Amino acid sequence: MEKELACALAALTTGIYVLTVSEGGTHHGMSSSWVSQVSGIPPLFSAAVDNQHFSCAAVLRTGRFGLNVVGSRARELEDYFYSARARRIDNLTALDYELSPALGVPWLKRAMASIEARLAHSFVAGDHTIFVGEPAGVRIGANDRPLTSLDLDYVYLGGKQIIPRDRSGW
Repeated sequence: MEKELACALAALTTGIYVLTVSEGGTHHGMSSSWVSQVSGIPPLFSAAVDNQHFSCAAVLRTGRFGLNVVGSRARELEDYFYSARARRIDNLTALDYELSPALGVPWLKRAMASIEARLAHSFVAGDHTIFVGEPAGVRIGANDRPLTSLDLDYVYLGGKQIIPRDRSGW
C-alpha cells in the first residue's frame, strides 16, 4: 500500500512557488508546492511549510511572508531552491529580488507573480504548518504559464521523501 499511496499523492498536481521571508537583515526563500486559494471573500490562500524549516519559525515570528509564482520560463528558480546551494539561511543573495512595498518580504523578479501576505491563521497539520495568508500587495511580472508538478522530474511527498516521476506511467 505504501507505493500505491505515494503514487496517488504524487498524482495530486500542484503549482510551483517560492515562499519568501524577511527577518532582520535575513532574506530567505524555499520551494513550496502545497499552496491553494482557500477563500474568495476575503481573498485568502494557504501554504504548507515543514515544521522544522527555517521559514516556518520566521513566518510565525514576523506574521508575514511572500509567495512567488514560478512560471515555466523561470524553471531555474525551482532548480535553485531544490539544490544544495539554497540550503542556507540567507539564500537569496544569488538571485534578483526586491522587497515588497507594504510588508518588506522578498519578491523574486523572475517570478511571474508575487504576493505579500499577512499571516491570518496557522494550523499545525502533522509535520507541516499550514499558513493562511491575506494578501497585502501583488506584483505581476512576466506573462507566462505557471510551472506545475507535472513539469518536474520528481514529486515531493514530504519530509525527505522525493520520488522520481516516471513519464511512462507509475
